[in-house]
Amino acid sequence: MKPYLIAAVIALPLAACNNEANGVRISAEKSAATDIARPRSEPIFYNGKTYQLDFAPLGGGAFAMAVGGMTVKQEKDAVAVATSSLRYFACPEGKTGKLTDKPAYAAGAWKMRAHCG
Repeated sequence: MKPYLIAAVIALPLAACNNEANGVRISAEKSAATDIARPRSEPIFYNGKTYQLDFAPLGGGAFAMAVGGMTVKQEKDAVAVATSSLRYFACPEGKTGKLTDKPAYAAGAWKMRAHCG
């Protein structure tokens, strides 16, 4: 069999694939800080599991945040998810998410306040 024919047979199934067929949209664009004017909820994949992040602006650059799906023993993980997610979704370039109070575990979620710092 000719090499170009083999390449065509292999490439044909791959050419039929696209990202929209399965409902998944992949974007490399970072959300602008102005997009966070209202509360939002995002699934966050961390250490092999998916957790639920809820956050809402409080004014003055502060955010109320909750990380659901973790246990009472995962405070460090909850802080890592919250601060890195805030940096990604709301902070301007070069800024990072920082806690403004101690996290508290209530109703199956870690709750905290943070700001871009």
